[in-house]
Amino acid sequence: MLKSQQPVFRMASKPKIESEPHLADRHVGRQIATVRVQSDISQAQLARSIGISFQQLQKYENARNRVSASMLYEIATSLHVPVGRFFEGLPGNDEARVEARPLPVDERLDFIASAEGRRLIEGLVNLPPRVRGRVSSLIAALGEELALPDTKADSETAGESSPAECKTA
Repeated sequence: MLKSQQPVFRMASKPKIESEPHLADRHVGRQIATVRVQSDISQAQLARSIGISFQQLQKYENARNRVSASMLYEIATSLHVPVGRFFEGLPGNDEARVEARPLPVDERLDFIASAEGRRLIEGLVNLPPRVRGRVSSLIAALGEELALPDTKADSETAGESSPAECKTA
């Protein structure tokens, strides 16, 4: 008696897990973050409006998770932009169009996406609004102060005396 021959299915080898996100995933994630920041919407607000956690949105923005087409549609709808906005400037994406220039890299987004930036934002969000406004003003004032040239050092090199030196003279 012959055994019935069963088809033999061979398991294909598992695809290798890529260590680096695909260029398109990184670009789309950065564009989501760019549009969100330009729209002055927090990660928590956008995540809530599309029904996901802010951690999941962080993963999309950092390209640790890929964004599905339906989720990208939801994000675009919530941010009031066309879905194609997230692909603008992507190399190879209709390069014949004049307006499809690469967007400038915004170092603020790199900071926001960093662990330090996320800790800072989480800390600020936990502050009462009045205190948060004051901390924001303090940070802005510090940034302006650090951007100014050191006037005391400049005046000493020019041979001028400081106010303390004038009192003793």
